[in-house]
Amino acid sequence: MRHDIPALKKTEDRVTLDNRVRSFITPQRIVYQDGDIQNGQVLLQNRTAQQSLGIETYCEFPGKASILLDYGFEFQGGIGISISGTSEPIQKTVRLRIRFGESVQEAMSDVDTSSATNDHAVRDQVVEVSSFYGYAEIGLSGFRFVRIDSLEENVAIHIKSIQGVFLYEDLEYRGSFCCDDPLLNQIWEVGAYTVHLNIQNYIWDGIKRDRLVWIGDIHPEVSTVLSVFGQNPCIPNSLDFIRDTTPADQWMNEIPAYSMWWLLIHKEWYLHTGDLAYLQGQRGYMKQMAEHIGSFVQDNGDDTIADYFLDWPSSSDPSACKIGVRALLVMALEAAALMLNAMGEEETAPKCQRWARLVRNREVKSYGNKQSAALLALAGMAAPQAINQSCLQGVEDVSTFFGFYILKAKALAGDMEGALALVRKFWGGMLSLGATTFWEDFDLRWLENAARIDELTPEGKVDVHAAYGQYCYSGYRHSLCHGWASGPTPWLSQYVLGVQILEPGCRKVAIRPQLGDLQWVEGAYPTPYGNIWIRHEKREDGSLHSVINAPQEVEIVRSDA
Repeated sequence: MRHDIPALKKTEDRVTLDNRVRSFITPQRIVYQDGDIQNGQVLLQNRTAQQSLGIETYCEFPGKASILLDYGFEFQGGIGISISGTSEPIQKTVRLRIRFGESVQEAMSDVDTSSATNDHAVRDQVVEVSSFYGYAEIGLSGFRFVRIDSLEENVAIHIKSIQGVFLYEDLEYRGSFCCDDPLLNQIWEVGAYTVHLNIQNYIWDGIKRDRLVWIGDIHPEVSTVLSVFGQNPCIPNSLDFIRDTTPADQWMNEIPAYSMWWLLIHKEWYLHTGDLAYLQGQRGYMKQMAEHIGSFVQDNGDDTIADYFLDWPSSSDPSACKIGVRALLVMALEAAALMLNAMGEEETAPKCQRWARLVRNREVKSYGNKQSAALLALAGMAAPQAINQSCLQGVEDVSTFFGFYILKAKALAGDMEGALALVRKFWGGMLSLGATTFWEDFDLRWLENAARIDELTPEGKVDVHAAYGQYCYSGYRHSLCHGWASGPTPWLSQYVLGVQILEPGCRKVAIRPQLGDLQWVEGAYPTPYGNIWIRHEKREDGSLHSVINAPQEVEIVRSDA
C-alpha cells in the first residue's frame, strides 16, 4: 500500500499502514422499536450518509425512543449515524445510548446482566453526537445487531441513516469447496468467514471478546487461512508478535501447550510456503524454545510439566489433559526437529528427536477424553481405529476448538460417515439457531426449546446466548464469532477434497479423497504457485473418478495412481 501524503512521507518512522478496508452496511430489518418513531423504514434504504441542505426524508425519534436494527450478518466494526437536526428548540448535540449485540437479546441487555460486558470492546455506551448536520462513528466490536436509544426528552431527533461500518481485510477467497450437500458447503463458507473477520493484521480469537493473539487457539484458524486465502502475512505477524512478547524460556500465553502450538503452526506455515528464509529468522529463538520444552522430559519418558491445559471443556479432567499435552509434546518436538534440520541446526534437532522418542515410547495406559484421544491418534501414539471406536463415537462432549482434531482423528480412522455426521449436527446446529459465524462454545443440548439468536426470545423459549456457556465465556460474554471453531473448513479441504502437503512449499502434494456418503466434491486449494483444482465423482461401483489440475511446479501424488 502506498501513501503520497507529504506529512506522512516526512514522518514514515512514526507511521504504520493499516491493511484493512471499510464498507458501509445498510440494515436489513427493524427487529424492535419503542416510542412513536416515524419513518423507521428510511433507515433500511441504501443511501449515502452525506448531509445535504436539500429536502430529504428522515427517521424521527420523538423524545425518548429506541430501535433495534439487524444488519443481516455478523461483522467487525461499528456504526455511523448521520443526523440532520432536531425539532425546536434546536440542539447542536444529542445523547444516545448504543448497545451492540452478537444476538438480539445481547443488544437488548444491560452490562452485568447475564454476564453482558464491555470487556475487550465497549458494547454498551452513552455518547454525545452532533445533531446539526452531523455524522459520528461509534463503536469497534463484533456484532450483527445494534440498539439505539434516544436519551433526549424534549426534542425529536431527525436521523438520516444508521449504517454499519465494516472494518476488514479485503482478501481473495482462493480456496473453495462444493459438494452435493448444501449444508456442508454452507459450513465451509461460514468457517472461512468466521476466520476472515478475525484477520485484523494479526489473527484474533474473537472480534467481540478475546481480541488477542492466543497462539494455541489460532492453530485451526491458521489451517483455515491456508486452505482459503493461502499465504497471508497475518500468520507470521501473529507468530512474531507472540515470540517478541515471550522469552524463549517461558510459556507463550502462560500455557505450556501454547508454546508447543507455536512450533506446530511454524511447521504448517513452512510446509505450505517453503519460506526457509523466514524460518531461519526464527532459528535462535526456536532452538532455545525447543531446549526449554525438552528440559521437562525425563529419561523414563515421563515429564515435569506443571500445567497440562488443553482447552476449557477438558480442564476438569487433569489426567486426560496430561495425556493430550504429552501427545502434543511429541508432535511439537518432532516439528522442531524437522525445522531445525531444514535450517542445518545439528545440535538441537537430534535432541528433539530423542525427547520425542522418550515420550512416545512410554506406555499409554488410557486414552482420556475425546480431546486427548484425538491428539494421541494424530501423534501416532495409538491406533486411530481403536481411538475412534472407543472414544470418538457420538456427538456429545465435542468442543468447538478441539472438534477440528476429533474430525482429523476420525478421518485417519476411515470413519468419514461419522465425521461428516458430526459436522452436520454440531456445526449445523449453530446455523439452525441463526448463526452467521461459528461460536466459542456450543453443545447440542442447547437446541432443546431454543429460540434463534436473530429474534426476541418468545415466552417459553430459551435464550441460548444468556442461558449457556461455561468458564470465562458464560452468558452474553460468550463470543459468537470465534476463529477456533472454524475447523470443518480446512478439514473438508484436507480430508474430503484430500489435499495433503508432502514437501515444503507445496512442491509435492498428495490427493487422498474420502467422500464418505457424498456423491461428488470439487474445489480449489491455494499454493504458492497457484491453485490446485480438484473434482471427485463416485462411480456406480463406489470407486472415484478424479480430475486434478495443478501448477506445473507442484508434483501431485494421486491415491488412485
